[in-house]
Amino acid sequence: MASPTFPRTLMLLGSGELGKEVAIAAQRLGCRVIAVDRYPGAPAMQVADQAEVVAMTDPEALKAVVRRHQADVVIPEIEALAVDALAELEAGGITVIPTARATAVTMNRDRIRDLAASELGLRTARFAYAESAEELAAAAAPLGWPVVVKPVMSSSGKGQSVVDGPEGIAAAWEAAMAGARGSGARVIVEEFLRFEQEITLLTVKQWNGPTLFCPPIGHIQERGDYQCSWQPAHLDWDQLAAAQTMARQVTDNLGGAGIFGVEFFVCRGADGSSEVVFSELSPRPHDTGLVTLAGQNLSEFELHLRAVLGLPIPEIRSTGPAASRVILAEQASDAARFSGLEQALAEVDVQVLLFGKPDARPHRRMGVALASGANLEEARQRADQAAAAISVLPGG
Repeated sequence: MASPTFPRTLMLLGSGELGKEVAIAAQRLGCRVIAVDRYPGAPAMQVADQAEVVAMTDPEALKAVVRRHQADVVIPEIEALAVDALAELEAGGITVIPTARATAVTMNRDRIRDLAASELGLRTARFAYAESAEELAAAAAPLGWPVVVKPVMSSSGKGQSVVDGPEGIAAAWEAAMAGARGSGARVIVEEFLRFEQEITLLTVKQWNGPTLFCPPIGHIQERGDYQCSWQPAHLDWDQLAAAQTMARQVTDNLGGAGIFGVEFFVCRGADGSSEVVFSELSPRPHDTGLVTLAGQNLSEFELHLRAVLGLPIPEIRSTGPAASRVILAEQASDAARFSGLEQALAEVDVQVLLFGKPDARPHRRMGVALASGANLEEARQRADQAAAAISVLPGG
């Protein structure tokens, strides 16, 4: 990639809380940002130079908005996109991050799992696919109970469930169909891994430089959605080496440039041996990586922009133990207000990000508390206390 001149025009396809931080990082580097989403007032739109409301699953509408603004770089920030349109735009000379193919492969759990397990030979949970409740029952039994059932196309854990036995198959199928994105009726069913920790390894792929890694991030999910994260997560040397090797393999295959959120399970056998298991991959900044705003010299958003724009990344280092805890809505509301901010910010080394989402619904992420500390226990405690102090109230 030739050295770019500035300012550059970047278009975000998806304008949520992660896109908002990408927009801020881009503007600090002198870029012009157009934020696109399916609804008005999305978080990144509030800080972008321009905003567009577009049905991004409509290929003609998507191509039209990109061409109208003559974007130099298109950065997909969500999975629900007309990926064939991205391939056409890329063929016409527009840079799609990391690539149109990477976006297409990773938006479906079956394609990324087939790539990881079948083509690259990475260790994954044992899995099978099903296209009906009957097929699901037949596929689940050989894996052993419990199993995890997920739609092949969804986001933020929608439609995911753990099934303890055959009697739960019908409900799991219905939940998967209700949470699926798109019209396809297909699920992936996986063996249930008893892991000691779940990590995100943020992997930075550069156009003309080596692949770099952030300190590993530990995290906890509920309902398939991230609740808290901490950095640096402790891994044995061989565990970290295994995760880095797998992350490099899969991102080398996908190509392009930018940050990838590569998720792994770290499992330990009864004999004390450990195993690192590939789980999923997002070709963009990761929600668990919000903790890097408090825990690294360069956040995942700054790293993403530097990699995308071909700018140097001399060093990625931890600045000390850090943690995050999400702030969730408990009820649906057309608008939201917040109380408890004074109490949340009374502790040292605490930050609060309120995303500015225009409405609320149960379990929707409305903000995040970030904290650092002398150790991970202190950082996590501060983040938890700050998040607990904030209440999401119906707007008035």
